[in-house]
Amino acid sequence: MPTAIQKMRKTRAAFHAAAALFTAGALTFGLSGCTSYDTTAPSGARADRSHADAKNAGASLGTVDCRKAKCVALTFDAGPSEHSARLLDILKEKHVPATFFLLGKNHIAKYPDLVRRMEREGHEVASHTWDHKILTDIDDAQIREEFERPDDAIEKLTGKRPTLMRPPQGRTNNHVSELAEKEGLAQILWSVTAKDYTTNDSALIRKRVVDQTKRDGIILLHDIYPGTVPAVPGVIDELKAKGYVFVTVPQLFAPGKAEPGRIYRP
Repeated sequence: MPTAIQKMRKTRAAFHAAAALFTAGALTFGLSGCTSYDTTAPSGARADRSHADAKNAGASLGTVDCRKAKCVALTFDAGPSEHSARLLDILKEKHVPATFFLLGKNHIAKYPDLVRRMEREGHEVASHTWDHKILTDIDDAQIREEFERPDDAIEKLTGKRPTLMRPPQGRTNNHVSELAEKEGLAQILWSVTAKDYTTNDSALIRKRVVDQTKRDGIILLHDIYPGTVPAVPGVIDELKAKGYVFVTVPQLFAPGKAEPGRIYRP
């Protein structure tokens, strides 16, 4: 039976290979234009009131108005994992909300109590598909399954059905968006990545995030890697010192909201 370390190495290798494939694929598809699609920035979401009336404009502003404040969204992909409880402790201690894009297979199903805790402690719980399949490489029935299974599982655990999802590797296109719209899902990409699937160096992960972050940024990290969670306190402290305010993705878009079928990227 594989040990925990062997499983961790296997997971790391798979994500590292996937990231390399995405880089190569992005270059190829970008040149051909085959995966071209429109994206909306957080500021565009805040300004877009076409689908919401003045009374029900979208996410609550709460105590933060990102039209005025220097907001940033901290997001985590591919959990929950054995590291997520410590991460939630850190976020609670630092009074920082996050958005979790959760994987279904071997994650939501394995750590249901952590999913419930994420919701209970005020974080946004969203989907990263069921089995991390590349949505642009599979047929419509498989895409729908990748959307529906994690959403069903999350709704069963939290009582709330996700409205946000992140496509694996960020690989999407207009057809995937059409299917996402039918499922009531908006796709959320990112502007900051530490490439934490390549290193356990927490100081390097922290530096990469801090160096790249700008207002309205969406930070991508993975709470499945051992070097990532220890980097989070430093990321939070340094960005707060620079005047950033941490919010969930829906708060970043408020008083607008993410519309199903649209793709959002800073």
